[in-house]
Amino acid sequence: MNMVETGDLAAAGLRGELKRREPMAHHVSWRAGGAARTAYFPADLDDLIAFLRSLPAAEPVLMTGLGSNLLVRDGGLRGTVIFTQRALRAVRLDHLGVLGGGIYAEAGAASPKVARFAALNELAGAEFLTGIPGTVGGALAMNAGCYGGETWNIVAHVHTVDRAGKRRVRTPEEYEIDYRHVHLKAEGPHPPEEWFLAAVFNLKRGSGAESRAKITELLKRRIAAQPLNEPNAGSVVRNPQGDYAARLIEACGLKGHAIGGAMISDKHANFIVNRGAARGADIEALILLAERSVKEKFGFALEREVRIVGDE
Repeated sequence: MNMVETGDLAAAGLRGELKRREPMAHHVSWRAGGAARTAYFPADLDDLIAFLRSLPAAEPVLMTGLGSNLLVRDGGLRGTVIFTQRALRAVRLDHLGVLGGGIYAEAGAASPKVARFAALNELAGAEFLTGIPGTVGGALAMNAGCYGGETWNIVAHVHTVDRAGKRRVRTPEEYEIDYRHVHLKAEGPHPPEEWFLAAVFNLKRGSGAESRAKITELLKRRIAAQPLNEPNAGSVVRNPQGDYAARLIEACGLKGHAIGGAMISDKHANFIVNRGAARGADIEALILLAERSVKEKFGFALEREVRIVGDE
């Protein structure tokens, strides 16, 4: 089936919003980068599935939420970007038994919202999510974590969808999960291309007051340590085992180093900030400089947390 045009949405049974040449700088936390050839904002889950089914099999698809872990190159994206934050933002209780409670959170819901919802419902163990600026879908895709917590440590099961619109429920045992790494185990020579729709988190009964106090403390720590007043994408590279990427980058003399409108933060060296007019190329050049410098000085390669997509 050919991709629908903007005026054909209703005829195709679609209820979302389709845009052409959509500036990705409007949708990523770095506020930089080129345009997506096609962008779709589904109305709800059923509409998302219907849109996936309308796409040609060869059409590249990028599913994203708040774009908090994404660098889009200045040449933009040739495929279709689907934005989940409008359609998949439900957060509700999901029963898991007398010793623990569950929260069902859709992929477009902001991770801090889940932390606050858990605290309001006397559930403990999700407080660390307040330090993750992206959505549940992004947290699942990379096993995001901070302050001693990791997303997949509290996952009971996830809901997914593939290119054909087929939905599945999967357990953590079906994935290879590691530090900032999640990969579906092979199901034959051609594993399905899937995206996360939602997760059910298994949390312990606790004190809402204690959870809220912990969330407040984590927010204070985040404000004190991170450059939240400037556009950024959080930690750029992973912490090597037994060390901190920020320490290594700073030891290379790069803290405060700028290229074009981008700068390695003088507050936290594992953050790159947009000082107002950064291009995607400026940010990528700083990432490459940090990687190369650490490799030359310390002899090992840093691994990226951020995802870089698009054409130069």
